Amino acid sequence: MIVAVERADDQRISDYHHVGDAEWLRASGLFVAEGRLVVRRLLESGRFPVRSILLTPAALQAFGAALDTHAPVFVAPPEVVDAITGFNFHRGCLALAARPADDESSGRFLESRLLLALEGVGNPDNVGGLFRVASAFDVDGILLDPATADPFYRKAVRTSMAAVLRVPFERALPWPDALGDYRDDGFQVVALTPRHGSQPLADFARTAQRRLIVMVGAEGAGLSEAALAAADVRVRIPIADDVDSLNVVVAAGIALAFVARTFRSAFPI
Repeated sequence: MIVAVERADDQRISDYHHVGDAEWLRASGLFVAEGRLVVRRLLESGRFPVRSILLTPAALQAFGAALDTHAPVFVAPPEVVDAITGFNFHRGCLALAARPADDESSGRFLESRLLLALEGVGNPDNVGGLFRVASAFDVDGILLDPATADPFYRKAVRTSMAAVLRVPFERALPWPDALGDYRDDGFQVVALTPRHGSQPLADFARTAQRRLIVMVGAEGAGLSEAALAAADVRVRIPIADDVDSLNVVVAAGIALAFVARTFRSAFPI
């Protein structure tokens, strides 16, 4: 159902006044999909009930027949959409969808082969980027510590290019002790760290076990001493001596590209 909206104070779209309020969205059981590509993938996934969609006329035209949903589709001029949301990064396209219940230490990935674990990654752009590289290298799931930012935060969803909607995840609690359950089930836990004495990535990738958790930490601080102690092996990416470290998304992408060939023949290096 397509509904024309002419005023920012139209009560039918009042929810969109809160798209920048992460606490309101969580309390309301919602998340924001932002941008045409992300909204299109939200609709294609069919996994998350869509409450409504807000578009400019240009975005509506761009969707065409792909806009297949039973949810109401509100169409408003660009200046009205900007007044409603308070920002203009959405490129004339927003959707509100039902947020799934948070999973905590369910052990849902115990039958998986390749996992990515995040510790203390508080920047939502980095969280989104990590989901994107995880999707690119066919990671089965992502484990999050309590301090890592919400993957369903608006910026994380957008930066992930909707990979958050495809790659499953859960909070691994208590952290990092929960990693022991995976080790007991045959996983090798690998800490990605620039510390001296760590094994070079290329050497490790040649002998990696068939079930693996690649663990990355926040930029600057890196992995905690507790997380490093929980790892079976420490691995580093050799870089120039005058560079401290890599962005966590870049580092994870490099590491996953190397280890993916151990698990997936589709990614030769």
